Amino acid sequence: MTTVERTWPPLNEYLRDIARESLADAGEDAISDAVARMIAHPEYPCLGARSVFRRDAARIVVLDSMADPDAVAQLAVHLEAFSNANRDPEDFVSFIAVFREPVTPTEKDFEARLWQVLQQLHDEDTHPWADGVAADPEAPQFAFSHAGRAYFIVGLHPRASRIARRAPLPTLVFNLHEQFEKLRAEGGFDRMRTAIRRRDTKVQGSVNPMAADHGEASEARQYSGRRVETTWQAPFSPKEIGDDRSG
Repeated sequence: MTTVERTWPPLNEYLRDIARESLADAGEDAISDAVARMIAHPEYPCLGARSVFRRDAARIVVLDSMADPDAVAQLAVHLEAFSNANRDPEDFVSFIAVFREPVTPTEKDFEARLWQVLQQLHDEDTHPWADGVAADPEAPQFAFSHAGRAYFIVGLHPRASRIARRAPLPTLVFNLHEQFEKLRAEGGFDRMRTAIRRRDTKVQGSVNPMAADHGEASEARQYSGRRVETTWQAPFSPKEIGDDRSG
């Protein structure tokens, strides 16, 4: 029996079609499926995300509004539970928070919402800042911390200028920092990073100007996916928790 190979539309068209599915009012399973379909496209640049979904290692939580403090409080509970369940993951895992609204009109609006969410998560967090990373969002060693674990945040939304940062609904991906450090120690980080950036450039037609390694520049500049100005500063105010804020 002959197997017919699936023909995929270009990634930007594929993501546009998913975004037209009126998912804001859909059930949680339908929203989770839309995220999985997005990642499944063969052109999707992030190889880490593709690996996570192939292994069913993504924890997806659907919440109401990014602007709703109650939804962010629910996010905090789910994120800490994810952290507790993945104390020493053998391979990549991801926590993905999908919000039904708002679909912001501009990248700057989404960026503002993203940092409001992170600020509330931080303000209500009673744990010390994660070891090994800085709390100062201007520091090259900065990483977001929640419940004592460091995360690299990937913001996605329908209005993103970078195709790889488009998603049908506002989405925040929390990737454990220690996963990247483990991959670096095993010698695979540079290879994966190079492959992802090559794939992203092929999809977009240009190099991502915000791409940088941890320690070169604050990763806060990358969280929203927007090309931020050289004078940009993260709208984030870390508070004193514990004895050591610098990691």
